[in-house]
Amino acid sequence: MSKSNTTENDMLKLMLKGVDPSWRAGATLYLALYTADPGEAGSATTNEAAYTSYARAAITKATDWTDGGSTFTNAVLVQLPQCTGGSETLTHGALVTTASGAGQIIVSGALGASLNVANLIQPQFAIGAISVTED
Repeated sequence: MSKSNTTENDMLKLMLKGVDPSWRAGATLYLALYTADPGEAGSATTNEAAYTSYARAAITKATDWTDGGSTFTNAVLVQLPQCTGGSETLTHGALVTTASGAGQIIVSGALGASLNVANLIQPQFAIGAISVTED
């Protein structure tokens, strides 16, 4: 996964100026899904999924991650709402700062395989299926 441009800037401000990013203290991040790469300059809504009933999934920072050194993985099953209409092919995911709207992308990346979502399909990610790596 790669950091957004805004997050890269936030990290430099933290390391070099001691400025804490506004999103650091929050207890929750949200998994958003996309039909195309939102890009490092995009917001949380850039190319975001829009199937009927779609909503971002909450992930608790303190408990929902396994620390593997330079790679963190999800420690819980992450489920998004079941599709109740429409269809889309989802190709990317991101951790974002808000439950809805144009929040900040923290990191984003391509899914391991595209996910075709149609009526009654519920996107979900098994324990260990989401990984965030710092190179």
